Amino acid sequence: MKLTSKGRYAVMALVDLARFDNINPVSLRDISLRQGISLDYLEQIFSKLKKNEIVKSIRGTQGGYVLNKNPNDIKLTNIFHAVDEKVKTVQCKKRI
Repeated sequence: MKLTSKGRYAVMALVDLARFDNINPVSLRDISLRQGISLDYLEQIFSKLKKNEIVKSIRGTQGGYVLNKNPNDIKLTNIFHAVDEKVKTVQCKKRI
């Protein structure tokens, strides 16, 4: 499977969020620092993820983002669709 950086970063950020949101909402700044992804780019990605109800935002001083559902219920196809990612398969055997 071949992904653009947007799709790869969306998955990386959501994995980070799933790992750290069990106590408090996670700020994009924290994800940015841990994953080495530009904060501006993360804001664009999370805007689309929020619009597609994959994440929700919590306002306030302890605010940030949390997953909108159980991580096991989020499929890669949902993430890629949310960020307008086109999935390209490479070196796959085609069945006739």
